[in-house]
Amino acid sequence: MENLHISAGNHSEVTEANIFGPSGSRSKGMNILQNHDFSDGLNSWHLNYCDGHVISAESGPQRGMTMDKYGSYAVITKRKQHWQGLEQDITDKISVGSTYWVSARVGVSGGAQGFSDVQATLKLEHHNSATTYFCIGRTSCNKGSWKKLEGSFSLSTMPHRVIFYLEGPAPDVELLIQSVYIACSSSNDNQYHKPTNMGCVSTEDENIIINPQFEDGLNNWSGRGCKIALHDSMGDGKILPKSGKYFASATERSQSWNGIQQEITARVQRKLAYEVTALVRIFGKNVTTSDVRATLWVQAPDLREQYIGIANVQATDKDWVQMQGKFLLNGSPSKVIVYLEGPPAGTDILVNTFDIKHAAKTPPSTPPDCEGAAFGVNIIENSNLANGTNGWFPLGNCTLNVGTGSPRILPPMARDSLGAHESLSGRCILVTNRTQTWMGPAQMITEKLKLFLTYQVSAWVRIGAGSSGPQNVNVALSVDNQWVNGGQVEVKDDQWHEIGGSFRIEKQPSKVMVYIQGPASGVDVMVAGVQIFAVDRQARFKYLRRQTEKVRKREVVLKFSGLESVRNLGTLVKVRQIQNDFPMGSCISRTNVDNEDFVNFFVKHFNWAVFGNELKWYWTEPQQGKLNYKDADDILDLCEKNKIDMRGHCIFWEVDSNVQQWVQSLNKNDLATAVQNRLTGLLTRYKGQFKHYDVNNEMMHGSFFQDRLGKDARANMFKTAHQLDPSATLFVNDYHVEDGCDTRSSPEKYTQHILELQEQGAPVGGIGIQGHIDSPVGPIVCSALDKLGTLGLPIWFTELDVSSTNEYVRADDLEVMLREAMAHPAIDGVMLWGFWELFMSRENAHLVNAEGEINEAGKRYLALKQEWLSHSHGCVDEQGQFSFRGFTGTYNVEVVTLTRKISRTFVVDKGDESLVVSIDL
Repeated sequence: MENLHISAGNHSEVTEANIFGPSGSRSKGMNILQNHDFSDGLNSWHLNYCDGHVISAESGPQRGMTMDKYGSYAVITKRKQHWQGLEQDITDKISVGSTYWVSARVGVSGGAQGFSDVQATLKLEHHNSATTYFCIGRTSCNKGSWKKLEGSFSLSTMPHRVIFYLEGPAPDVELLIQSVYIACSSSNDNQYHKPTNMGCVSTEDENIIINPQFEDGLNNWSGRGCKIALHDSMGDGKILPKSGKYFASATERSQSWNGIQQEITARVQRKLAYEVTALVRIFGKNVTTSDVRATLWVQAPDLREQYIGIANVQATDKDWVQMQGKFLLNGSPSKVIVYLEGPPAGTDILVNTFDIKHAAKTPPSTPPDCEGAAFGVNIIENSNLANGTNGWFPLGNCTLNVGTGSPRILPPMARDSLGAHESLSGRCILVTNRTQTWMGPAQMITEKLKLFLTYQVSAWVRIGAGSSGPQNVNVALSVDNQWVNGGQVEVKDDQWHEIGGSFRIEKQPSKVMVYIQGPASGVDVMVAGVQIFAVDRQARFKYLRRQTEKVRKREVVLKFSGLESVRNLGTLVKVRQIQNDFPMGSCISRTNVDNEDFVNFFVKHFNWAVFGNELKWYWTEPQQGKLNYKDADDILDLCEKNKIDMRGHCIFWEVDSNVQQWVQSLNKNDLATAVQNRLTGLLTRYKGQFKHYDVNNEMMHGSFFQDRLGKDARANMFKTAHQLDPSATLFVNDYHVEDGCDTRSSPEKYTQHILELQEQGAPVGGIGIQGHIDSPVGPIVCSALDKLGTLGLPIWFTELDVSSTNEYVRADDLEVMLREAMAHPAIDGVMLWGFWELFMSRENAHLVNAEGEINEAGKRYLALKQEWLSHSHGCVDEQGQFSFRGFTGTYNVEVVTLTRKISRTFVVDKGDESLVVSIDL
């Protein structure tokens, strides 16, 4: 794709004298267009599937336009598409690297009342790739007046053919062109002044939606598979606009995707973040509430289509609600349409206002106020029950009593956080007469919490007799009546079990209650040693630094030969690590490939990649037999070009909702055939290119294939995948394994699941922990890793992301996870589930803001990457050796003797023994 640069310059009126210079000189700033003022009719111009003619000065004013010194003007008629207009081939008149300034006088006639956009565009035709289009400039015109359109461009490489054309107004609106100038300029060319107006670049205050409040009727709006109408009221006067005088409706909708739409191709710019706001509601007989969504339909120059959800809101038929969202386009699309959709067929979508503006930058975060924070201090009153049940109250009509016989030691994960601490009392709360699952002991803790601190939750729990099977026990919080998970455990015997979890509150609450709940009604619960305390992360980091030194570094001896100095006197050595070989990767999607800023950050700071969706079955075969590997191939090409290793995510997905409809409709035999075809097609096509595969994603949370194909289906997937590509390591992959908040995927259950697969002959080669985690606590994460580490398989964090509205807290969360990974011997790699704002599945999880600014979390990530590079310097000893301890990876060594300076590179691989590296100088 060609690079086109649009830039603004100094304020100046662009005239023919400016362009041609004094006395009409054409030595500099010469207009490269032929017949620029239509004095020779339409000669040298080409009509793009429309009609046109020239009105001369002698004809007098027509179409309400004045005639002035410019004389003739062209009228472009019978336009059925916005892109139809007037064009001229300028291939032979431009050169690479030069800047060209464009100025035109344009107008419109015919069609509806109101403003119409006119745009100057370059069409770049290539021999071996798709045609691309670039907006040079645009202006908004109304009838009866001429407007100036200005812009600039430069090309970094030369395409096969370059076409300049004017386009833009809606169909049936006539395009009027009085004159067009394109002139080359350079930095020392003072005879041509750069235009002020950059027509295609949005400012923060400019709305790229035309007629956003329908003051100009329905101009610039149309129906997407439905009809649209303008209203000042509806429903016998009960529905009135909340803003302005009018609102529009999308009516006679027969599909959920029908709605009101507007094309914004010429006005939306790549790599700029936009904010969407709209006032919407619904109207219909049988639907009172429904999701309303704003969606972008984007067509690339190669005709590839993409649908991007940019905002949504739950709308009602009672009142207007505000919809908000953000988006960014990575590439240079040939067409962009924004539309509203969502409610079921027969329900009208009403819209009062619709705005899309350049998104204001989010104010930078400030570090959370930790002054006076009492780390490690339990905020639970009467935790040891020395005063009976004082401080506790029953939630519901259950009964609380004090029992005995509970553990006298803190649960292990709490001990790891607190260090030396008092023993427990051996007393517990006995909860009886429970008639609902939510009943249990409760305590108010509102005034004891501090915003943005991470709190660890710990307790011993046990259930009484009478349960019909395993029971979940949950330490829960009610934060302004919203449930927050503080940790849970499955209990199925008469033993005491540890609960470990965490939480954080980032918005000031009015009421916070902690309570223990979960087992079925009639099942007694015993609770002991409940602890909730703020975590001192810095203390944990100190410990992890020491552990990382032990786990990730190796003793290295550089043995030099060829030194000429007597006893090597004065020979200096400087060792610098160039790259740590610990795998650190990220999720990437096809659209990201079009954003060079994203790609630059990605290839510079990551050495592994995983595809967000492009390798999933529903993406590669959305309809049976219709395969799409183009998106995956594009990402793969980028990774291979930059020597980035790849994980294949994923071959199958066991959760029903993520299986495409045509697969769900297959009978057992046809499904078995489709599964085999999927395995053969994918692993044969990419044999040897993906180092890992997640074979059947999230088996702890779904059972689609197992339910339909039998208990051996999962193991058979692993076996077949291994046969087709023996070089790939085959992973299990699941979520909520490491945070104590989901009993379905606890470390114990995950371990048992892997053992069962292995017993069935599945060649499981790696354990994937997704790592979509909130308020991580090191000892809880480490405990899960310890339990899984007993299997002896490599463990990866495969989809790591952390989320906080405060960038400093987000940075701390990320540091917790990365340091735990680096310090644990069972972890072999970390994959982030994205890093760029607006291209992550979770909000407030990004390291880089939408327009490329690195935030505090991103800075922390880069600082850790630097910390995990080893550097050393000193003198060669009498034996010609230099020793140091360093991380595995690639190094540069510089040797300085009395007479010369020599540089060499070497690699430190994993190993327990000292590594001797011989270097011949």
